[in-house]
Amino acid sequence: MSAEQPLRVGIVGYGLAGRVFHGALLAADPAWQVDAVVTRDPDRAAQVAVAHPGADVVASADQLWPRDLDLVVVATPNDTHVETATQALRAGAAVVVDKPLATSSADARALVELAESLDRPLTVYQNRRWDGDFLTASRLVGSGVLGEVHTVESRFEPWKLENRAGWKRRATAADGGGILFDLGPHLVDQVSTLLGPVVTVHAEIATRRPAGSADDDVFLSLGHEGGRRSRLVMSHVAAVPGPRFRVLGSSGAYEVHGLDPQEAQLAAGVPPTDPSYGVDGAGARRGVVVADGSRHDEATDPGRYADFYSQLAVALQGDGDLPVDPWDAVRVLEVIEAARRSADEGRVIRL
Repeated sequence: MSAEQPLRVGIVGYGLAGRVFHGALLAADPAWQVDAVVTRDPDRAAQVAVAHPGADVVASADQLWPRDLDLVVVATPNDTHVETATQALRAGAAVVVDKPLATSSADARALVELAESLDRPLTVYQNRRWDGDFLTASRLVGSGVLGEVHTVESRFEPWKLENRAGWKRRATAADGGGILFDLGPHLVDQVSTLLGPVVTVHAEIATRRPAGSADDDVFLSLGHEGGRRSRLVMSHVAAVPGPRFRVLGSSGAYEVHGLDPQEAQLAAGVPPTDPSYGVDGAGARRGVVVADGSRHDEATDPGRYADFYSQLAVALQGDGDLPVDPWDAVRVLEVIEAARRSADEGRVIRL
């Protein structure tokens, strides 16, 4: 890999994840060049031609391996992540896997161990570490203005009467479907980053929508080392969502509503180089901080999904850490598995 030449990338899958969360960021960063995209869909192939001029469209991931790519991005259905990532690692590429890394912690652990044995970089796209509201919460926690933080409440409640067309509509939990596999990796990863390792798990998991094939309404109560607590809600059936974050400390609290704008902006074609990108327009998502008896509005920090790939480019050049340690993703899956056991058995699970 040469610092003078862009790093060559192959993207496997060009649905929402491949097109919006990965392709759009890679196209905007001169450190990267999308060399090939795997899709059999003619409409998506046409999108590739517009977004990545010069990139080849191929029908199978097997057609990527002779290309000597620097990076392969796995943006396929959840139950194919491990197989595709394994092939890419054995072909000699660094690999980004969209979350979740796997559909079981055992498979995820084996994949990370394979990458280490081959000395190949493997990371996981936990992009919501770079949500503006999470960056704001992290800044406030780090500053000490809230005192000793003891509780974090996090909600992600996109109202959906049914899933989008495609694999998510028909996937069961065994296939990696359901909201716990979709949003759980983000929420568990965020609170683990803020509060430390999870040691106990209590879960309530339900399927509310009549035609649902997997869970769509989940509550997790997680105990963290040191006695800290997080409460996570993810739901497609909440017509009126609660606060996105509520962070409670010994000296104060932080609360913010609404969703980070980056996904919607990328889907609408706003590149991360646009000055408006990641910014909540006109202070629409100002949070509130109450500390030491006073209350004030708190501007939400700009979101920075592009940092994932800029940091990865530096790491692949041998100067810095991967943006996400893949072992973090293994631990997230251990929490998700414990949550399913908790819901099935009606008890708190200790990790």
